[in-house]
Amino acid sequence: MQKCNDIVRAVDNGQLVPLVLLDLSSAFDTVDHDCLLSVFRHRFSVDGDAMTWFRSYLTDRTQTFVVGEDKHGPLPVNCSVPQGSVLGPIKFISYAEDVSELITNHGVSYH
Repeated sequence: MQKCNDIVRAVDNGQLVPLVLLDLSSAFDTVDHDCLLSVFRHRFSVDGDAMTWFRSYLTDRTQTFVVGEDKHGPLPVNCSVPQGSVLGPIKFISYAEDVSELITNHGVSYH
């Protein structure tokens, strides 16, 4: 609640308060599997059986599109993770975790 009061106080004092909203829902569809595995290995020290499991989960995935009578695929998928998958929360954390560090390194306050 303190941070919200900071915003209200700043606005009341006539200060500029920029608002930047990040919609990360589509961004997860573009994360490359190799990049994600690299984040797991180097940033979170995932290795051994856990890394083998993640790699097997992300490797050789395909997707088929059906529109009416038209069927396209299977097509290789080298990015994204299916919605509702077990990797969803982990992917969010690994993707967003360093955003706060990036913002802080630039001396910007964020909520």
